[in-house]
Amino acid sequence: MKRTSFAGWPCSIARTVDLIGDWWTPLVLREAFFGVTRFEDLQRHLGIGRNVLTTRLQRLVGEALLEKHQYQERPARFDYRLTEKGRDFFPVLAAMSRWGDRWLDGARGAPTAFRHTTCGKATHAAVTCAECGEPLTLETVRAELGPGFPATLRQHPSVQARFGSPRVLA
Repeated sequence: MKRTSFAGWPCSIARTVDLIGDWWTPLVLREAFFGVTRFEDLQRHLGIGRNVLTTRLQRLVGEALLEKHQYQERPARFDYRLTEKGRDFFPVLAAMSRWGDRWLDGARGAPTAFRHTTCGKATHAAVTCAECGEPLTLETVRAELGPGFPATLRQHPSVQARFGSPRVLA
């Protein structure tokens, strides 16, 4: 079921959650980021049922986050490689990891640390403004209607309540 808001128009977060909102999909992607690409290895690392893994991999291939490549003919065996779209999801998981390390680690410390290979320093995800580099926080960001928001819904009461007078980001 597609998750929507604003009289049925899907928003960016709802569309993303619709794609990766189950328990296993982000974990399959995490393993792919760590270089685990073969079905048997994914199953072993995650402790996931074959049927569930098959379904998740089919979805990720269908949505072009992973590409399926045959590496053996008899029997046919495949690995699953990240696409550009799949690699572009890494910052999302890094941000989830950072949040979990801050709020859910029980003072034990991060179970996985990140090191930036360009500068060699230990690091963590930080969401910053693409223009000025300052951190984005709830207090420093205002949501506005984007160019993809349907003109027919701009006057809808729920849209007006959330965004005020209609405006479009350039």
